Amino acid sequence: MRVCSLASVKNRIVLGEPLAFSVRDEGQLLLLARGQVIADEAQLEELFRRGARVEIAELAQSVAPPRRRESAERSLEQLAEDWEQSPHALRRALSAAPEHLAAAVHAASDQLLGLIQRAPNLALAQVVRHPSAGAGHYGVNHSIHAATACRAAANFLGWSEAEQRRAFQAALTMNLSMVELQGKLADQVSPLTSLQREAIQDHPRRSAEMLAAAGIEDSDWLHAVAQHHEVPDGSGYPQGLTDITELAQLLRYADVYTARLSSRANRPAMSAQQAGRELHQMAAESPLAGALIKAFGIFPPGSLVRLSSGEMGLVVRNGDKAYHPLVSALTHTDGEPRRKPLLRDSARADHSVVALLSAQNLPMRLSDERVAALIGAH
Repeated sequence: MRVCSLASVKNRIVLGEPLAFSVRDEGQLLLLARGQVIADEAQLEELFRRGARVEIAELAQSVAPPRRRESAERSLEQLAEDWEQSPHALRRALSAAPEHLAAAVHAASDQLLGLIQRAPNLALAQVVRHPSAGAGHYGVNHSIHAATACRAAANFLGWSEAEQRRAFQAALTMNLSMVELQGKLADQVSPLTSLQREAIQDHPRRSAEMLAAAGIEDSDWLHAVAQHHEVPDGSGYPQGLTDITELAQLLRYADVYTARLSSRANRPAMSAQQAGRELHQMAAESPLAGALIKAFGIFPPGSLVRLSSGEMGLVVRNGDKAYHPLVSALTHTDGEPRRKPLLRDSARADHSVVALLSAQNLPMRLSDERVAALIGAH
């Protein structure tokens, strides 16, 4: 049984109105059956505190409760704006003076984790639908993407909230000492200079030192940053270690996976399907790599696809199987745009995914606000 947090579907709850789905505890024992009500904010907050869960399959079959259209649209527009501003806030945090660095990183983490909590599928879409080379700051965007991937994998593995936050923050800061250099390298086509090679080789150690000097005392966080380029066979850097923490390995996989999803001046971005295939080949026996791949799915939210019906659409969330996402069909079978998108379950043979598409394949432009509205509505 695949589940998601009750907090992630808060927009599907109307206090005092019958629930369209059941609510379970962390052990998946039933707390509230479908049709029962959550009376007030106090009861809702208590369910959040207890880590209440909702079965994804049941959620997919439920009908969203009525809500004020204008209010919902404003909320989704704000969500898109908040995501657009988050890289700027993180860049300021990562460049903060040492005495302010720890507080700035915690504040940026709170902001980003809040966005993920509000719309976890849209968070995955931010990784898949990242800016192309030359748009935005590669180093900052990559930090957000890798942190989002680590948090998603940690959640899939059932790690505690504290462990998920640690994984998120470790990934967010693992390249602290070379964020600006990453931005330059993304646009560089010439070979690395000797100084650049030295900075890359030393950045895990240097980033961990900067965090420690800023007052970060979490040894698991610091060790993960220092070891995130080490490999169990000793072929990694900077120390060639073989005894590597689990969190450091997760950081390395997230780093590799999300880097492949990003385009750079000297190479195009890979699809999630291709990046997942390469990560599986690299670490086939690792449950950490497997969790990361499964958390995103073969067709993650934000992917553009063609269905066997001929319709083209946007993946809005993962389904029960990796190859069976739920898709918002944006066109008719003849390719003409729909006035109102329809939700398709690709587990059905007549709506199965037959191809990945690029934005250029669609007969309309999808703005960030439209993507947020389509994914946030489901």
